Parts: sequence; structure tokens; C-alpha cells
Amino acid sequence: MSVERVKDRKDEEIHEGDHVWTRYRGGVREGEVQKIVMDEHEARQEEVANPPKVIFIDQHGDRVAHNPTTLSKTSAS
Repeated sequence: MSVERVKDRKDEEIHEGDHVWTRYRGGVREGEVQKIVMDEHEARQEEVANPPKVIFIDQHGDRVAHNPTTLSKTSAS
């Protein structure tokens, strides 16, 4: 198991279950983190490139994978 951690654009750790968002094409994509892909083996299984990637389902129901440093965590409500 890897002890590496991924961090968002504000240098806060991202964990599965966190709510994240990013600007995308003039709008916003946001959702709950489903999985964090850390290595090439996982990347192949999840069909994403260039790990690490944070995978979440956005507000439209689309599965998206983004680089962690492009994301921001929302504050706890």
C-alpha cells in the first residue's frame, strides 16, 4: 500500500468521500471523490492516464478524472 497523499490546489489532502470542484469550460464540475488513482496499474484498470488522478461523479452524472492540483475541496457543511 502506498503512503503517498494527494493534495488539492490549496495544499489540503484529498480523501475518498471528500466533495471537490474545479472550473471547467466556463462552468464548474463538482462531486464526491469515488477513488484516487495513484499508480500506472490502477490507471490502466480505471482507464485514465498519467496518475495521480482523482475520480468523481459530477453533478451531471458523468464520471470524471482530474489531476489533484486542479481541484479544490468544499468546506464541510
